[in-house]
Amino acid sequence: MKELLSPKQVATSIGVSESSLKRWCDQGVISTERTPGGHRRIRLGEVLRFLREQQHPLTQPEVLGLPVGTGTGPRSIEKAREPLLSFLSEGKPEQARRVLIDLFLAGNTLVRICEELITPVLYEVGDNWQCGRLEIYQEHRACEILNRVLYDLRAILPPPEPGSLRAMGGTPVGDNYRLATLMVELVLVDAGWNATSLGSSLPFETLISAANKHQPELFWLSYSNVDDAAQQTTELAEFLAATPASMQVVIGGQQLPRELPASPRLHPCQSLRELRQVISQLRSS
Repeated sequence: MKELLSPKQVATSIGVSESSLKRWCDQGVISTERTPGGHRRIRLGEVLRFLREQQHPLTQPEVLGLPVGTGTGPRSIEKAREPLLSFLSEGKPEQARRVLIDLFLAGNTLVRICEELITPVLYEVGDNWQCGRLEIYQEHRACEILNRVLYDLRAILPPPEPGSLRAMGGTPVGDNYRLATLMVELVLVDAGWNATSLGSSLPFETLISAANKHQPELFWLSYSNVDDAAQQTTELAEFLAATPASMQVVIGGQQLPRELPASPRLHPCQSLRELRQVISQLRSS
């Protein structure tokens, strides 16, 4: 995708005249930046914000670096499930990317896209592999496609404002599931946080080091695979003891600890919706 675009490129992509586009820029409807030479440039994320808020159609999405046909797919999550499952199973990344970008442009929240589409479709991909309808390489390929699409969605969100609350997190060692922590990052960025996923399968020693060095307001830990529940609880208690007392800790995933350390800093979340509620409370406190 193209990060910075000229007014002519944007006008071509959305089917309006360049003069109309420049007038919207002058009116503040679309924000612009200036190059060192004084030329106007528009960020892709700003173009997509305008399209999403105004529900303006795309006529030539490829000019923006988006898949051909973007803006013509299903606008509801219910109608997008079957196409997304098919594209992931068949290894068609551009088509899968188009489905998710279309839903975002249609105004669906990232929480809904993640929880009501991506998660259940991935469960179905896994079920199809276990039942022998898909090979294991197809299941792994589907996850990789979604990883890349989530990175793309992250790139088109507006950058955090100066002074935004900071968050970081990842998955502990042995948990290689990247999608969950990427979805958390996406939801936080969409809510205006300066959020960074540190990745997957990270030793607690390095998670503690990151928390102490950067001292974010929030740190998240995603648990999708746990081999030793007792060790999980012990490591979480040690993490809380070794990190800044002002830092809030959110934990989530399919395998939350059965026994949680007693701490007012700890916020277990069963869903991304609960995460949104927690971060909303943290912002207002």
